Amino acid sequence: MSLLLGCIADDFTGGTDLASTLSAEGMRTVQSIGVPEAPIADADAVVIALKSRTAPADAAVAESLAALRWLRAQGCRQYFFKYCSTFDSTPAGNIGPVAEALLAELGADFTIACPAYPENGRTVYRGHLFVGDQLLSESGMKDHPLTPMTDANLLRVLQPQTRLRVGLVAHDTVAGGPAAIAAACRQAAAAGTGIAIVDAISAADLRAIGSACAGMPLVTGGSGVALGLPDNFRRSGELSATRDTASFPDTGGKAAVIAGSCSTATRAQVAHWLRSRPGFRIDVQRLLEGADISGEALAWAAAQDGQAVLIYATAAPGEIRAVQAAAGTQAVGTRIEQTLADIALGLVKAGTRRLVVAGGETSGAVVKRLGIRALRIGPAIDPGVPWTCSIDAQALALALKSGNFGSGDFFEKALSRLP
Repeated sequence: MSLLLGCIADDFTGGTDLASTLSAEGMRTVQSIGVPEAPIADADAVVIALKSRTAPADAAVAESLAALRWLRAQGCRQYFFKYCSTFDSTPAGNIGPVAEALLAELGADFTIACPAYPENGRTVYRGHLFVGDQLLSESGMKDHPLTPMTDANLLRVLQPQTRLRVGLVAHDTVAGGPAAIAAACRQAAAAGTGIAIVDAISAADLRAIGSACAGMPLVTGGSGVALGLPDNFRRSGELSATRDTASFPDTGGKAAVIAGSCSTATRAQVAHWLRSRPGFRIDVQRLLEGADISGEALAWAAAQDGQAVLIYATAAPGEIRAVQAAAGTQAVGTRIEQTLADIALGLVKAGTRRLVVAGGETSGAVVKRLGIRALRIGPAIDPGVPWTCSIDAQALALALKSGNFGSGDFFEKALSRLP
C-alpha cells in the first residue's frame, strides 16, 4: 500500500516531534534521517528529517525537493512541510523559499502556515506568535544564537522570504470550524494569496484546521497542525481505526545526556541536572584554541562508574555572543556540534545505549555521526519529545529534544521512562 502522508522536517528534533504526533494519532510512522535509499514498508507516514533550517536557502530548497521527489515516488496522498513552532528562520528563509518550491513542484498554488502548538505554549493570534504569555520577539528566542526572532508578526516575517502573497485566516474564522476555515482558504487562494498564516490558540483549533486541510496537496506548520490530518485519512477509509502501538525494545547499556542548545528551557534543564548529578562543560574557548575536548570529556565520562552523565556546551546568551564575535557565528556552532557528535560516538563505542540529545542542530550532528538512518517512535516523555529507537543492527534508544521543549526535570524524566 502507498504511503498516505509524506513529511519533510527542517531539522531532526522537529522530525521526531512530528513523528510522535502522527504515531499518537494512530499512523504507523517511521522517521528517516535524510532521504531514504529504499522504500519503507509497513508505514502510513514517513517523516524525512533534514538538517536544513539554518542551511543556505538554495541548499535547503534542493534538499527539500529531493525529499519531496522520493515521497512522490512512494505515491503519498498528501505532503507536510514541518518547521519549528517558534517559526525560527533567517531573513532570507528558509520557510518561505522551501514552501514556495514545494508548491511549485506539486503544481499547487496555495498552502497554509500554522506553527501553533498550544500544548507547548505556542499560539498564533491575529498572525502574531506567542510563546506562553510573551510575544515571540520578547521570549528567549530573541537571543537564539543562529536564528534570533525579533518580530512576532508572522506575516511580516514570512513575506520577505517569498514571492507568493502572504495572507491571514484569523481566529474569528477558525472558531467557525473546518467548513469556515476551508471556505476562507478557497477565498484566499482565489484572491491570489499563496500562503495563509492561520491562527490557532487551542488543540481544538488545530484539529479543525487539520480537518479543513483534507485534500490540500501541501500543508506547512509545526507538528501541532498535524493532529487533525490522520482523521482525514480515517474518514476516507484509507487509515485503520485501530491504533496499534509497537512495543519498545529494551536497549540496556549506559545512559548519557548531550546538550548543545542554549535555549532558556535547556539552560534550566542543565541547571536542574547539575544540582544532583555529574556534568562536563565544554569549554568553547579552549576548544577553539585546539584543546582535545572530546578526549577529555570521554575520559571524564569513563571515570563516572557507569552512572548517567551530562556533557554540555549550553551557556548563557552573552557568553555565546562573545565567542561568536571573535570566531564567527557559523564556525563556532559547527565546531561545537561536531565535537558533541564525536563525544556521542565515543560514548556509544564505550557502551552507552541510551542517549538524550538537546538541540536540533546538535541532534542532527549526533545522529549523522552515529550513522543512524531511521527511527522507530516510542513512548512520549514530554509533549513533542518521544523516545525513539534506531532501526539498525545495534539498537540505540534516543530522545532528540528541541532546545525549547521539555520540563525542568526533562533529562531525569527521560531516563526514568526506560528500563
